[in-house]
Amino acid sequence: MLDAAVVHRREMKLTLWISMFIIGLCTLVAIFSPWIMPHDPTEFVTDEPFGSPQVGIWLGSDYLGRDLFSRLIDGTRTTLVMALAATALAHLLGDTLGLLAALRGGWVDAVISRVADLILSLPKIIVGLVVVAALGPSIVVIVILAAIVYAAGVFRIARALGSDLVNMDFIKVAKSRGEGTGWILFAEILPHVAQPLAADFAIRMSFAILFMSSLSFLGLGVQPPLADWGGLVRENLGGLAAGSLVPIFPAIAIAVTSVALNLFVDSLDEHQRKQKGTR
Repeated sequence: MLDAAVVHRREMKLTLWISMFIIGLCTLVAIFSPWIMPHDPTEFVTDEPFGSPQVGIWLGSDYLGRDLFSRLIDGTRTTLVMALAATALAHLLGDTLGLLAALRGGWVDAVISRVADLILSLPKIIVGLVVVAALGPSIVVIVILAAIVYAAGVFRIARALGSDLVNMDFIKVAKSRGEGTGWILFAEILPHVAQPLAADFAIRMSFAILFMSSLSFLGLGVQPPLADWGGLVRENLGGLAAGSLVPIFPAIAIAVTSVALNLFVDSLDEHQRKQKGTR
């Protein structure tokens, strides 16, 4: 019989490869979506709402008779691009402010930390509904809102990582050389915390997908004729009463992608720890 530790390592490696496959597949679909969609996502391909799957309409038709498969592919690009942009902006803000607060300390740290605590204390969906209702459900507003909402969590992680480094000798040497704040933050500290921040990036992206899909499901996200995964669920929700599986497919896409991102980070982290332990 195989040792339990060996079985566990194999399971974690399999989980890592499966999650990488799902993430890679979604990425390829988003990149090549204009060339792999069988129909224009706004084109009416049948007069039958919630039509059954058939040749050329592989997942059936939506509530207006459009090809769901094409709209799901187009929604993949919209969802992932928005989530990637929001997560990148959240890390740009959170990493910079977190490392700056750790380096400067004092009132700079106190002020930024209290603002971050305030943002973290607010319910994200309620804030999202209020802001989007006030400013309008444009893609730019949604992306910036998601970035600000999640930048506070990134700030806490970056600040904690930076605080462990600011008193080390190489930082003191950089200060004694007269290096500027920007150089110390991005050339001295950032390379040492890049790996855990990269892991947080993947997890934060799954949060952004869920957040923006929730707004779209509530009608305050991406507006027709565009659609993200949450919007596809909302606009086809009536199909459940008619026995159609049309709203299930985008819901599965949300769940599978979010879970894959989280499993990828967990599996990669454990795999790297095992690798270090065997050296």
